[in-house]
Amino acid sequence: MAECIDKESVIKRLKRIEGQIRGIIKMIEDDKPCEEILIQIGASKAGLHKASQLMLEEHLQHCVLNGLKNGNQDETIKKLISALNQFSKTL
Repeated sequence: MAECIDKESVIKRLKRIEGQIRGIIKMIEDDKPCEEILIQIGASKAGLHKASQLMLEEHLQHCVLNGLKNGNQDETIKKLISALNQFSKTL
């Protein structure tokens, strides 16, 4: 599946989230107010959700489309269902 995605976009987004997580750790170490930390945790969760949306969109536009064009309907649908199940866990 990963060979059909725009790796650069996904990696860029995940590195941004990685920086947010490091920032949250520092906020905790520096005894920042809980509300501020929770705001940043929420932003990180939203970023992860957006990354998973991007992955799903890429999967649909490339992997699923290519699988259907190549006549691999059964396997493609099976992988699509699996991807949708994984995506739903991020909600």
